[in-house]
Amino acid sequence: MRISTDGPSSGTSGAVLARRSVVAGAVGNFIEWYEFGVYAYFATTIAATFFTPQGGGAAEALVRTYASFALAFFFRPVGALLLGRVGDRYGRRPALVAAVLTMTAATTAIGLLPPYATVGAVAPWLLTALRIVQGLSAGGEFGGAVAVMTESAPPGKRGAYGAWQSLTVAFGLLGGAAAATLVTSALTESQVAVWGWRLPFLAALPMGLGALWLRLRLTESPAFVRAARADRVRVRVPPGASGKSTAGQAVPGLAAAGESVSARTVCAVVVGCGRLMAWSAAGYTFLVVLPTYLQQTVGRSAQQALLATVVANLGFAAAIVPAGALSDRLGRRPVMATGAVLAALSALPLLHVVQDPGAPVWLTCGAVALAGALVGLSAGPGPAMLAEMFPTQARHTGLGVAYALANAVFSGCAGLLITELVRRTGNPDVPAYYVVVTCAVGALALAISRDDGHRRALRD
Repeated sequence: MRISTDGPSSGTSGAVLARRSVVAGAVGNFIEWYEFGVYAYFATTIAATFFTPQGGGAAEALVRTYASFALAFFFRPVGALLLGRVGDRYGRRPALVAAVLTMTAATTAIGLLPPYATVGAVAPWLLTALRIVQGLSAGGEFGGAVAVMTESAPPGKRGAYGAWQSLTVAFGLLGGAAAATLVTSALTESQVAVWGWRLPFLAALPMGLGALWLRLRLTESPAFVRAARADRVRVRVPPGASGKSTAGQAVPGLAAAGESVSARTVCAVVVGCGRLMAWSAAGYTFLVVLPTYLQQTVGRSAQQALLATVVANLGFAAAIVPAGALSDRLGRRPVMATGAVLAALSALPLLHVVQDPGAPVWLTCGAVALAGALVGLSAGPGPAMLAEMFPTQARHTGLGVAYALANAVFSGCAGLLITELVRRTGNPDVPAYYVVVTCAVGALALAISRDDGHRRALRD
């Protein structure tokens, strides 16, 4: 393990470093989810621009758009492995800098892509390639940011500090909704379809440069510094020892330990995926897929769909930090399991309220806000729960891969699965059924899990 600790002075107070770690860690996640929010909101426009040849059907194009959306998620675990190894070996900061640079470049490039009408079948392939790059960068983003936040948190506050990573999900989606609102309000429908939709993607460039500046000033976490120093001591060759004798005596012990850690890490990744199932599935259904569903299936206007998305994300944001702080006192499991069970029980009634054209506005807004808040109960404690499952030497990689896999399976496929099933069956309740099943299984995974991580120090 190598270490890079250059940055702010070592005399900087722990409280200042902790706050700086939260800001620098969260800012990249904001850009990532800002882009996903923009992509989801403009899904129908992107479908027409890149996936609809002459005579192509709108429903088929939308399915292909969500397929590209899902494909990016399946590259997240790869990015989590690649950048996670960088973060665990060389430091959290180099990996986080690489993640924000890659995400910013790919998002900006989407805003510059030529349409299908100009370059033909190359257009969807170019878009898909950039989505893959975004998936790689996003995969490495989460693990590094959560590692920095939780490793820098004061004792007894990992849940509250880690919750800020989830809070930037809500802020990013709200930022994407705000950008979409600004564009659709200032431009005509034809202008939005031709070039206006590109503006929110291009706005990622200045945001990314600001995030880069913050991350270049980031100091490595105390936990990583301790682990790096311990690793150097552990592998130091004794004076006078030959390479052969060292290989014969030291390496077998290290190899055995490495194999044990690797087996435990793989097991923790699988368990972590199960614990995140409710958060991943319900979060994407209620917060990301909702606007397109409301327009395509329920027949609501773009403005109504956007309002529902904003209100759902406000409910989500309001619950996250309180849920993370509460988990510091009660434990991660009871808070997250409560959110999963309530989401499973209320998904169908809440969806029926949203589908009802005669429902009062206050009731519809209350339903989507409640749906978002239930997701927040899982999202608040989730980052700290994951961080507590892995040792420092594997934390960036382990929690990043667990989160990426859960999102690839249960989030990335949500839009594709829901859209296709609604199209084939004609049943508008498909989103609720998806939430019920995934949240029920997720609640079971949480119920059988150990729940004393909030009381213990992070493992070095």
